[in-house]
Amino acid sequence: MCISSLRRFPFFSPVQTFRREGNDLFMNHKIGLVEALCGFQFMLKHLDGRQIVVKYPAGKVIEPDSVRVVRGEGMPQYRNPFEKGDLYVKFDVQFPSNNWISPEKLTELEDMLPSRSEAPIITGDTEEVDLQDYDVSQGSSSGGRREAYNDSSDEEGGPHGPGVQCAHQ
Repeated sequence: MCISSLRRFPFFSPVQTFRREGNDLFMNHKIGLVEALCGFQFMLKHLDGRQIVVKYPAGKVIEPDSVRVVRGEGMPQYRNPFEKGDLYVKFDVQFPSNNWISPEKLTELEDMLPSRSEAPIITGDTEEVDLQDYDVSQGSSSGGRREAYNDSSDEEGGPHGPGVQCAHQ
């Protein structure tokens, strides 16, 4: 059923989309980082036309892609309309863009958050590398060549020339 045909139904809300599985309803909801860390309230229009305020307390954290449940706010059971399924909400946590805060404020923020894990001990034979942004649409910088992983031959002089051999113990 497409959205245009659903608009005929009086309780359809094009703003909020629900997916039904049995008597349970599923929805996605976007929240900001502040809401994810500090609690929130949001209003939604249920399929039966009611306005529902969904609350989550301060001090409890919502992780990206986590799911929470509102018991008894799903669809009514067949032949037992007073028993309802549940409403499951999956959260899409929106993070701020790069450089959204001054270095001074960032230091203050870091002081308020739980401490970082200890930095690894760097020795003389350790190589340091930088993590960079990656755009899936740009592909791999190696030109997509993956023959080294697909070639089962580890004999010298194989189809791609001399290769790395496994060390025998």
